[in-house]
Amino acid sequence: MNEQLCLIEQKIGNGERLTREDGLFLLKCDELLRIGTLARLVKQRKSGNKVYFNVNRHINLTNICLSRCKLCAFGCDADASEAYVMEPEKALSIARQAVADAPEMTELHIVSALHPDKPFDYYADIIRRIHREFPKLHIKAFTAVEIAHFAKIAKLSIREVLTILKEAGLGSMPGGGAEILNDRVRQILCPNKASAAEWLEVVRTAHQLGIRSNATMLYGHVETHEERIDHLLTLRKLQDKTGGFQAFIPFPFHPENTGLSDIKRTTAWEDLKMLAVSRLMLDNFDHVKAFWIMLTVPIAQVSLGFGIDDLDGTVVEEKILHAAGAKTAKGISKQDIIAFIRETGNIPVERDTLYREVQIYDGSHAL
Repeated sequence: MNEQLCLIEQKIGNGERLTREDGLFLLKCDELLRIGTLARLVKQRKSGNKVYFNVNRHINLTNICLSRCKLCAFGCDADASEAYVMEPEKALSIARQAVADAPEMTELHIVSALHPDKPFDYYADIIRRIHREFPKLHIKAFTAVEIAHFAKIAKLSIREVLTILKEAGLGSMPGGGAEILNDRVRQILCPNKASAAEWLEVVRTAHQLGIRSNATMLYGHVETHEERIDHLLTLRKLQDKTGGFQAFIPFPFHPENTGLSDIKRTTAWEDLKMLAVSRLMLDNFDHVKAFWIMLTVPIAQVSLGFGIDDLDGTVVEEKILHAAGAKTAKGISKQDIIAFIRETGNIPVERDTLYREVQIYDGSHAL
């Protein structure tokens, strides 16, 4: 085993691309600190000691969903007691309050469930109205799964849906809904939403239209190690072609309140390894993000030694993961993010959605 790890270390040292076999070996290898050291080396080549975050606000438009995936604790039927739908004016009022509370905010992150009745115009109108009032605020909205849903209900092509949203003010897309890009897994977890091929088609089309996106992976449920690595390789192959992915975010599955609540939550050891292996396999992604809400702040801090260079943002009000039992705060202050990045010996860098640096916090003063 040490001989194979030494060969991988040589590859990383020489800047060579890792193979599928390398990835599978790393997932099964128990040399976590050596894997972390390699991932940190790759990260430092790309961004040095900088760790990014942004000031953002999440808005979840509805939790009424026709998909009702086993993996999800957020979606519900229309007659459920917790069901809600935001009307456009409510979404706009949340945006207004968010800007009032944090004038330096650069991003609104808007995602939703797959509502069975709301027309595509409802979503486009919300983007249009927010963008009209706050033209400098970047709107990152709608996963590839949602875009595929919009195309079906509006009887439009994916390209037409994305073009309409871009003209309305859509700036980029989050990476959600990828789960594991394997139809065996998706048939178990989420048979009623976009297939792996559809997810990839949406993202490919978005990149062709100049709409950048993130990519995600949800791990720790019914997938195999092989399916995890194949997911990473699928993303790496698409990034080779389009260059449109900004960041990769591996999400550990939170089983509480889902249809898979008997599954045991992944350990911190496995989470750190998955983050590090993602950094090593995705050599053409500039950024790998640890979403502190899913990992907890302490593990997110430790992850900065395992190849991570981004901690997402202030969030303010996250609902989807908390429905699945996340115990972290629903938001965090900018000062707290800066403090816990500094505590790790890294340099906090406030960014906008497109990774343009807004402010570097070095020592006790911003530069």
